[in-house]
Amino acid sequence: MINASSPREAESGLAKLVLTLIKVIVDLVEREATRRVQGGHLTQTEIEKLGLNLQAIETKLEELRLIFGLKKEDLNLDLGPLGKLR
Repeated sequence: MINASSPREAESGLAKLVLTLIKVIVDLVEREATRRVQGGHLTQTEIEKLGLNLQAIETKLEELRLIFGLKKEDLNLDLGPLGKLR
């Protein structure tokens, strides 16, 4: 839930929500990429490009987390039986 008692808290809550959603999407993309790599569906060049792009996204996500003063735990949702985000 986003606490909107002040603009700064609302901004932080919104940043947490958006970054968490991005993290979920990145995790899903990584899982799909792993499946495709293991299935032999990607060329070596595609694998390298994919790895570099995923690294760049992770780096930007980390930068944004720091800009908004969020801890890693803030983006680690408990998904119940599915477990926690990493």
